Amino acid sequence: MATARIFEELECWKESRELVKMVFKACEIGKLSKDFGTSNQIKRAAVSVMNNIAEGHGRRSTKEFIRFLDFAQSSSLEVKSMTYILVDLDYLSEESCITIRHKSEQVKKMIRGLMHYLDTYNINSRTQNLEPASRG
Repeated sequence: MATARIFEELECWKESRELVKMVFKACEIGKLSKDFGTSNQIKRAAVSVMNNIAEGHGRRSTKEFIRFLDFAQSSSLEVKSMTYILVDLDYLSEESCITIRHKSEQVKKMIRGLMHYLDTYNINSRTQNLEPASRG
């Protein structure tokens, strides 16, 4: 996995941007467009995915980046969970929500993959920098 110099190079950020577009477009439809609270909540969750990836990338340590990625993947699950509410309230069709759920799940998996990579890299770099214990 190549190192991303800027957050815009991260594939999970690019896909989370697509999730945001999907959610915002869905919020323009029918009953959901009239329920500000519900539409605002799912929009904020989707934007949180994208922004936490970006913010984490700018942090000073791998540990902090992983922490923000964890927030991002949690927000993607919030988006997914909210789609069930949207179906239950007849705000969106099941088909529309399945599409959003699929994208949310895809983003979550990409984020978790990056977290695993960073965690592995962090462990390996710590191992390489350890000096032998002094005996004496």
